Amino acid sequence: MKLYTIETGFFKLDGGAMFGVVPKSIWNKLNPADERNLCTWAARCLLIEDGKRLILIDNGIGDKQDAKFFSHYYLHGDATLDKSLAAHGFHRDDITDVFLTHLHFDHCGGSIIRTGDKLVPAFKNATYWSNADHWKWATHPNDREKASFLKENILPIQESGQLKFIDHTEGISFTDNISIRFANGHTDAMMLPQISYRDKTIVYMADLLPSVAHIPLPYVMAYDMFPLTTLTEKKSFLQEAADKQYVLFFEHDPAIECCVLQQTEKGIRAGNTFALSEL
Repeated sequence: MKLYTIETGFFKLDGGAMFGVVPKSIWNKLNPADERNLCTWAARCLLIEDGKRLILIDNGIGDKQDAKFFSHYYLHGDATLDKSLAAHGFHRDDITDVFLTHLHFDHCGGSIIRTGDKLVPAFKNATYWSNADHWKWATHPNDREKASFLKENILPIQESGQLKFIDHTEGISFTDNISIRFANGHTDAMMLPQISYRDKTIVYMADLLPSVAHIPLPYVMAYDMFPLTTLTEKKSFLQEAADKQYVLFFEHDPAIECCVLQQTEKGIRAGNTFALSEL
């Protein structure tokens, strides 16, 4: 098994929304905002070469939306999904599996591309993986969350015939080396891959912990549908991850790919931080 970091570029989101009830006087020291109160975040994916399977976990925002849409998110940086794949010797047509942690636009927007007036899968040889509970949640969204679930990112996956569902069972195996955790605070039935790699356990954090700055318990995004559920999930996970020395892989941290945790007098905090390639 081999793991590769796939950078797809950076985007901006409101700092207050990203840090919830934490005051700007505190969070601004962690991820400084610009004059519009926007902070920079990564759209970092993970590529797993596991036997004959080449599994891509999430795929960023993509590039098919219109100028008005992109004007809200200020995409920047030189990295793209295709460039990152090529840097490791791969092409999108090599991908066998696209694992979608959840269907918010910044995690699944690269799933579908425009070809003329058609919306088609960006990964023509891949199976796309979600779960039935989250799919129903995303395709019949509540009024608060529907701006994050874009039909053009989601429905063409099912229409293509390339969609399959994973059973919503905690700890279910995806491959011999990958099991799945579920989290329900950010959105219903979000999936977190847990990977056995070189005698270590790596957990792809998606939006349970978007960045290192979100490790302290009160740092819960205003985007989360059920913040008290997130708080409970974080508390349980952080203790387990600290005790077992899991490696956390961050999708949105603008600078840090991975860390392990340590117990401090203030609670569980980030210990050593490092790039995935250093494992």
